[in-house]
Amino acid sequence: RNPSAAAGQTATLFIGIAFAEALGIFSFLVALLLMFAV
Repeated sequence: RNPSAAAGQTATLFIGIAFAEALGIFSFLVALLLMFAV
């Protein structure tokens, strides 16, 4: 709705998407570690 604020919003959006994806990958790695290490 506000064209001048679009750049900051997309940057924040991509940071949030990257954080969510990294969190999912991290939890997946922890699950694999628990499956094979324990």
